[in-house]
Amino acid sequence: MTRTLVDNIGLLVTNDSSFDGTPLGLLRNAAFLIEKGSITWVGESASAPRAEAQNKIDAHGRCIIPGFVDSHTHLIFAGDRSDEFGARMRGEQYSAGGIGYTVELTRKASNGQLLQSGRRLIAEANSSGTTTIECKSGYGLTVDDEARQLVVAKQLTPETTFLGAHIVPKEYFDHPDDYVELVCGPMLEAAKPNAKWIDVFCDKGAFTPEQSRKILKAGIAKGLLPRIHANQFGPGEGVQIGVELDAASVDHVTYLSDSDIDLLSESETIATLLPAAEFSTRSNYSDARRLFEAGVKVALATDCNPGSSYTTNMPFVIAIAVRDLYFSPEQAVWAATKGGAMALRRKDVGHLGLSASADFSILSTPSYVHLAYRPGVPLIDEVWRNGNRIK
Repeated sequence: MTRTLVDNIGLLVTNDSSFDGTPLGLLRNAAFLIEKGSITWVGESASAPRAEAQNKIDAHGRCIIPGFVDSHTHLIFAGDRSDEFGARMRGEQYSAGGIGYTVELTRKASNGQLLQSGRRLIAEANSSGTTTIECKSGYGLTVDDEARQLVVAKQLTPETTFLGAHIVPKEYFDHPDDYVELVCGPMLEAAKPNAKWIDVFCDKGAFTPEQSRKILKAGIAKGLLPRIHANQFGPGEGVQIGVELDAASVDHVTYLSDSDIDLLSESETIATLLPAAEFSTRSNYSDARRLFEAGVKVALATDCNPGSSYTTNMPFVIAIAVRDLYFSPEQAVWAATKGGAMALRRKDVGHLGLSASADFSILSTPSYVHLAYRPGVPLIDEVWRNGNRIK
């Protein structure tokens, strides 16, 4: 049985508070042992079980962090919306309707084309340190197209989400409740074999609270786990619905009332912030300090999509969160790793404690702080998943 020792780590972020009493669980001059893709020992380098290791990875004093967990993406699509982005930068305001253009292109694309595009984006994400990623449908909006998006997505990740309720497609503009019935019935049945989660865009220009609750309950009844887009464009009932239905995560949540925050603080639902969307749309950022002060658990994700957040780069998201959402570097790194894992209700990723999957990145720097301190600089030297190097 092959064991690998990762040694000579200048600073190790474990996200296991038992090591130092902080959320990041920092260890200096550290090492850890990998066996069968999982971590079986963690501690100071001086005490490392070197005799048990057949292989050794020398970190040369660099910082190691857990692999990023990107818990919110829309990777299965065709084309791009660079013209829309350029127009927005000249003063046009983003609205949910822009999704319709991507729907048209995606419906025309073959499964092979969608898979090739998805693999390209996954490779991008891996290269910047992401080792676990969620992927939604939502650019098909017909029974067949939503089902095949999820067939493609499942070839990329086990964290697949049925998002037939992304927007109301143009053919249903005059009778949106009929589309809700389609989502809750035939579309859900077709999507279910390849979906783990169900999601709905509960916001202005998308689905009403009543429609959103109905869609999520239909998915739950079929065995899917709920999550929800909420409060991106303004206040609403999305957080209330998410907490009521024990959603793993409420996402975007740019506009939160005090009562929303109280609900989140008393629940197991994670608040997932997507600041690259605000960056790319020149929209208002949320102030994460309100969430942290209330004890809400927070995740960060890319929201990678072709319209409002065309990035796969989690270090970029961390930098925005620190600069513009008032995260500390420590809060941002935790939210991009352990927070993302909690938003997917995963206990095997997002940390480097005992029994965790050996998913980690070796930085080119002595500290994780550089991820925000040096924005835009490629600081991820190596990426490992399940104990295997992928970069």
